[in-house]
Amino acid sequence: MEWKLKTFHELTGHEVYRILQARVNVFMLEQNCLYPEIDGKDQTSRHLFLEADGEIAAYCRLVPRGVSYDDASIGRVLVKEAYRGKGLAQELMKRAIAFLKDEWGETTVKIQAQNYLHGFYGSFGFQAVSDVYLEDNIPHVDMVLRMES
Repeated sequence: MEWKLKTFHELTGHEVYRILQARVNVFMLEQNCLYPEIDGKDQTSRHLFLEADGEIAAYCRLVPRGVSYDDASIGRVLVKEAYRGKGLAQELMKRAIAFLKDEWGETTVKIQAQNYLHGFYGSFGFQAVSDVYLEDNIPHVDMVLRMES
C-alpha cells in the first residue's frame, strides 16, 4: 500500500477512474445520495489517496481557499468498506492536515462534515461553526480547524 498526493494533472487516467469510482460507490451508492459528484473542483485540488491491490483504499480531496470556501478545505473523505477499522481514516486526516499546514501554509481549514462524524473530526481539533442541517438528506455540520502558523 502506498500513499500518493497528486494534482489533478499528475493523476493517470486509471487513477482518476478509480478515485471517481470510489467516490461514487461510497457517497452515492452506499449512502444513497443523488448529487453532482463531478463538481468542477477536482482540477484545482490535490488528491491524497492510498492504493491497495489496484484500488483506492482511502481518499480525500484538498481544496484550495476560494474554491469551496474562503478557507482551504478537506472534502470527499472516504475509506472503502473493506479497509475500515484499520486506522486509515486517522492517517488520511493527519496527512491532509499536515499538507495544508506545511505545504500551503494554511492556518484555517473548513469542512462540511456528516454529523455522525462530528467526534471523529473533533479529535483533530475541528470545532462546529454551524447548527446541524440537512445536505442530500444527511445531517451535516460545518466545522473549522484553526492551527498555529
